[in-house]
Amino acid sequence: MRLPHHGRPVHLSYCTNVHPAEDLPGIIGQLDTYAVPVRERLGADVLGLGLWLAAPVAAALADDGEARRLLRRELDARGLEVVTLNGFPYEAFQAPVVKHAVYRPDWTSVARLDYTLDLARILVDLLPDDAERGSVSTLPLAWREPWRAAQRDAARHMLDRLAGGLAEIAWQTGRVVRVAFEPEPGCVAETTTQAVGMLAGADTDRLGVCLDLAHLACAWEDPLVSVRELAAAGIPVVKVQVSAALEVGDPVAARPVLERYAEPRFLHQTRSSAGHACDDLDEALAENPPGPWRIHFHVPLHAPPEPPLTATTPLLREALAVVECDHFDVETYTWDVLPAGQRPTSSAELADGIAGELAWARDQLTGVTA
Repeated sequence: MRLPHHGRPVHLSYCTNVHPAEDLPGIIGQLDTYAVPVRERLGADVLGLGLWLAAPVAAALADDGEARRLLRRELDARGLEVVTLNGFPYEAFQAPVVKHAVYRPDWTSVARLDYTLDLARILVDLLPDDAERGSVSTLPLAWREPWRAAQRDAARHMLDRLAGGLAEIAWQTGRVVRVAFEPEPGCVAETTTQAVGMLAGADTDRLGVCLDLAHLACAWEDPLVSVRELAAAGIPVVKVQVSAALEVGDPVAARPVLERYAEPRFLHQTRSSAGHACDDLDEALAENPPGPWRIHFHVPLHAPPEPPLTATTPLLREALAVVECDHFDVETYTWDVLPAGQRPTSSAELADGIAGELAWARDQLTGVTA
């Protein structure tokens, strides 16, 4: 969807990494199962998708112009458009256990570089003709351990090669694609300050930051301070992931409810307001640091979690009021691991939930005035 925000047109989409398909027929099939029903529920002429393409299908598409044109035709025929791709998960993001595997390969690896440039090559053929540019979000270099001088130097070399590859794509096609590094708890760049350090000296015409607002909340950062720090460093906010994390004031009293969110597929990094850091929710429940906690569990934007838990939607609203960006992507990939009773039990229920989130995000974005 295209919306006015801060006096400029922006793109709003939902991220398809919530769906498990990892080949082209499966991806096209999920358009009919989910994306078209979501568009129809919203009454939108065109629905934006933050498309996720696993590495094997991305490599195949990048090497096959006719397959890219087929995907573009299938999108157009359904009233769907793509200006952004999620290049953080490499593959198997909806496997039974993901955890730390989502950070591999990292930005010390040629495989990560090749995957990201494949996505950029695909995106230039998917972009609407009138889109100013495209974006690809990616991990903030790597998980924090191990991270020594050798890894740092290798990643810097890869970022230089990435910027050069993006410049070559722009020269060949006339279309601009930027890559957005997404700070996340536990990674080399978790905070805004670390993201500034990560991109110091980088080509900021091609590279910038993806602000995931659940991650920002878990880092206990003030959105206005973060936005100003990035602006002062000359680092663009290339993409915003519109997401909310779990919050709990008294973890002891809420323990029976919190235990329902401790699940085996994804990491749920937990941070206390006092700075205590745990790499997963079950670890936090075992260590039991004083609250309040914020938990990296993306929860539906429009539906509050089970009391006494709350969501970080107040901070999300604060962030939307101050950030300037043209790509906003709703990224709730955790629908299938929500506690029973909150989890969709059919494709129609999942489409209902995604449509509800997008309607909420649309209302927040259009309610912000310049």
